Amino acid sequence: MIDTLRRHIPVLDWGRTYSRQAFSNDMIAAVIVTIMLIPQSLAYALLAGLPPEAGLYASIVPIILYAIFGTSRALAVGPVAVVSLLTASAVGQVAEQGTAGYAVAALTLAFLSGGFLVLMGVFRLGFLANFLSHPVIAGFITASGILIAASQLKHILGVRAGGHTLPEILVSLVAHLDEINWITVVIGVGASGFLFWVRKNLKPTLSRLGAPPLLADILTKAGPVAAVVGTTLAVWGFGLAERGVNIVGDVPQSLPPLTLPGLSPDLVGALLVPAILISVIGFVESVSVAQTLAAKKRQRIDPDQELIGLGAANIGAAFTGGYPVTGGFARSVVNFDAGAETPAAGAFTAVGLAIAAVALTPLVYYLPTATLAATIIVAVLSLVDLSILRKTWDYSRADFTAVAATILLTLGLGVEVGVASGVTISVLLHLYKTSRPHVAEVGLVPGTQHFRNINRHKVDTDPTLVSLRVDESLYFVNARFLEDLIQKRVTEGCRIENVVLMFSAVNEVDYSALESLEAINHRLKDMGVGLHLSEVKGPVMDRLERSHFIRDLNGQVFLSQYEAWMHLSKPGLGQVTE
Repeated sequence: MIDTLRRHIPVLDWGRTYSRQAFSNDMIAAVIVTIMLIPQSLAYALLAGLPPEAGLYASIVPIILYAIFGTSRALAVGPVAVVSLLTASAVGQVAEQGTAGYAVAALTLAFLSGGFLVLMGVFRLGFLANFLSHPVIAGFITASGILIAASQLKHILGVRAGGHTLPEILVSLVAHLDEINWITVVIGVGASGFLFWVRKNLKPTLSRLGAPPLLADILTKAGPVAAVVGTTLAVWGFGLAERGVNIVGDVPQSLPPLTLPGLSPDLVGALLVPAILISVIGFVESVSVAQTLAAKKRQRIDPDQELIGLGAANIGAAFTGGYPVTGGFARSVVNFDAGAETPAAGAFTAVGLAIAAVALTPLVYYLPTATLAATIIVAVLSLVDLSILRKTWDYSRADFTAVAATILLTLGLGVEVGVASGVTISVLLHLYKTSRPHVAEVGLVPGTQHFRNINRHKVDTDPTLVSLRVDESLYFVNARFLEDLIQKRVTEGCRIENVVLMFSAVNEVDYSALESLEAINHRLKDMGVGLHLSEVKGPVMDRLERSHFIRDLNGQVFLSQYEAWMHLSKPGLGQVTE
């Protein structure tokens, strides 16, 4: 029972061996991540269409809950760019931004997303995320990064523009160009340029000046804070708010409040599908980051328990004034590089953000929204990777098609259509690739017991014997393909007496494929040709033996392909092929 508790509540495992050294390392990491998250949380709330304090609230209780239930020791949970964009897209369809209904819908979205993640974890359904292929995920994130950056240009320019797709955003921006506030432009462009310089050049510059590595790292991560402080002082000191510069304004000075999501049938029905999409996207992004960081320290991540940890974090956000959250790449890497040893670093970060929510929020009254927009743009442009198009074009045209279609659909029709199309394209791509499995005709490598493709190697063959190696599991999509291939091969030459299907790569035979094998057996029997199997895996053989196929087989089942060759080939008839 204790082992079960430790598996489902990982804090009971790593907490037993928590040391003074781990506490010191976690505290240092927490300070660095907190400095980074304060402006980032405010900015991502703006992206989600919510008040800035929602970003802070979504970064406090969810982090603590993940620290209790999550398995990654470096993953930092909270608002991220892509999920914030998905939130704005989903909630914007059921409520108007700035209204109480909008905030309630965001809470509901977090609750539904959390509930779905917990259910997936309880029923161990983490494998469902595999239906999103990596190229499609890369394409979606790239398109989302472009959309997010474009959506923030209105804040950089100080104009009223909108839209959920790239064409809509660009048309709206052009239509409002006459409203540009040039002071806002100077602030936004200046903040963006400063943040880009900080990200690329500050740390090397400080290192050349002799700054200790830890200090250089902290100052680099504090770059957004410096931009916030500088632009806030400028707006306050020069009275720029009275000259049309949009500012954050009043931010409640409090800990996360107790909130309740709306559970009306109409609202739940409208947000259920977006919640599922957000859950899947968030989980894929989060578990990828967690596994990458865990591998560097030879630690293990349990994907199903990660579902429960992320689900608990989202449910916590729903009851504490937040919105959907997941593990963020940038903050997790910062957490890892800063030396975080346990999830306690996340809990310490939550404490730091709670202090900021109570003590520092009055200081951001004059913070220009252009600075938050610059923070978002600099963060999300690192997500944009158009090189994935070239890489997939060189490697696989099918994958290129999937990536290109996902990018174009996301940019042209919106993020929800992009996610849905990405899932659909991933599944269709898998079905397409497996619908025509690679089936190689093999022959014996001279002097060995190995069999290789007759079109690639110099091998011995027998014109009366056809040996086919099936390099894919057989199921309803490709079963008929194998029927047609064998039918075509045995009718090409009248000397064929036996066909051997080499099943070394077959892990599954579903009922449709079983019926196809039975049809092949009957046809070959009518033609006077024997059908044999070789190297059948145990689980596959167990299922075949439960059917009539093995009893009616017009031939034998051989342990190895070499045994089949020795039994069925005719001495003196062998040929050498290249």
